[in-house]
Amino acid sequence: MTDFKSRSWIQNELREGFVALGQGRLKDASACCERLLAQQPRLVQAHFLVGLVALELKDRKTAVSAFGSVTKLKPDHVAAWAQLARLFMTDGQVARADAALDEAVKHDTDDPIVNDLVAIVYALMGDHVEATKYHRKAKEQNPDHIPFTVNYANSLVYHGRTAEATSLLESVLDREPLNPQAHWILATSRKAVDDSHIHAMTAALPMHQKNDRGLAFLHYAIGKEYEDLELWPQAFDGFSAGAAARRKTVEYDEASEVAFFEALENRLTNEWFDDGRAGYDTHAPIFVLGQPRTGTTLIERIITSHSEVHSAGELQQFGFAVRRLSKFQEPKRFSAELLSHALDVDPFKLGEMYMKSGKKLHGDTPRFVDKLPTNFVYIPLILKALPNARIVHLVRQPMDASFASFKQLFADAYLHSYQQDEMARHHVRYLKLMDIWRERFPGKIIDVSYEATASNVEPHARQLIAQLELPWEDQCLKFHEQKTAVSTASAAQVREPAHTRSIDRWRRYEEQLSPMRSVFDAHGIEVG
Repeated sequence: MTDFKSRSWIQNELREGFVALGQGRLKDASACCERLLAQQPRLVQAHFLVGLVALELKDRKTAVSAFGSVTKLKPDHVAAWAQLARLFMTDGQVARADAALDEAVKHDTDDPIVNDLVAIVYALMGDHVEATKYHRKAKEQNPDHIPFTVNYANSLVYHGRTAEATSLLESVLDREPLNPQAHWILATSRKAVDDSHIHAMTAALPMHQKNDRGLAFLHYAIGKEYEDLELWPQAFDGFSAGAAARRKTVEYDEASEVAFFEALENRLTNEWFDDGRAGYDTHAPIFVLGQPRTGTTLIERIITSHSEVHSAGELQQFGFAVRRLSKFQEPKRFSAELLSHALDVDPFKLGEMYMKSGKKLHGDTPRFVDKLPTNFVYIPLILKALPNARIVHLVRQPMDASFASFKQLFADAYLHSYQQDEMARHHVRYLKLMDIWRERFPGKIIDVSYEATASNVEPHARQLIAQLELPWEDQCLKFHEQKTAVSTASAAQVREPAHTRSIDRWRRYEEQLSPMRSVFDAHGIEVG
């Protein structure tokens, strides 16, 4: 084959391979890759195509190998580095993700797909400032591409820029009226005043009957707007249908969670804690934790309104530091095996790595808040690694807390929340574990009642600020005026003063929530 014919053949094969990938003909795309690499083993585009095909086949090992080959052959291949960063992050290999992302952002690229991917990785790392920056780049580079616009609008909601987000989403729906995610973001970023948007979303449902993720977006959005209008039965129907659709798309391993909670109870004992190993000396971190939708964001905003405290968002860094130091590679986020590895981690190094890996998110104030609810499982490890850190735990009525999660569509967390009985059993395990932590570490956990604080903010805010050994500042009562980004499902709501509308909200749905109530009753948990 002459050089000219060879080049022409390669271009045709590459074109055919990418077309086949785009059409979902993965076997044909794979065959193209085989022919290309047999002819030219060092062809960068062919290795990249192998990686993309592997992603579609959910063959993560092959994808990592293929994108790795690309970066060896072409070290400045931004797209391959970005793909590796996402793969490593979702596998819990944070150190490798950090390194890959650093390589990806070394070079500017005019490829909006790559910039959108970089934004997604930053969001996975909890850095919503950088995520928004790259989502904006992607949208500006291809303003007609709807997914880029939707992603950018979603990032604006986190920053409280809801007017801009609404304008973008309405423009999207003018062009693509059946877009489920755009409808959902629009519904969650503002309060419905009539049922016009509900009708538009209901009309879109028949077109997504084979798309469970799309149905979840639409049903949750419909439920939310019916609740805005205080049409309670219709609201519950929406939430229930949304949860059922979402449950089909996730793999929740309840047995693994049970084993993990049992390991926490059995292994993180006082004897382990008092083994003489010292932690990292810093007073900077304040952990706000508990269950999602229990007021963690309200309390975080009160604390971070103080001039000496910065809002670092929902940091993943503590769990990531555990994984890095224990060299634990299993992608499952929580497991008994992970804990067994974590027990041997040097607490000083754990605290040090946590502080260093999140440094750019800590701000320039003496203290910062890490508001990741699921850190409640790590309380003993936090206290061991960071003995001067403060733990603020939100307490909320069990039915309200559980229903608040059940009616919320989360990204890729809280997989237990899409069936009433699974949600309630998880909450029972959480309550038991918190009782154990309080008994083993007396005086180390500051419990804050959501109901009491929302009903009468000032005395509870003053008490909390005093417990954190901070001087009182009146600005702490103006928490809703903050302009910083909010990494939470309630990003739109936290920019208003505290309210009591959500207290005892579950009673609006008492009959429909009987499966959830039955679990609490069976375990002797008082729900009021």
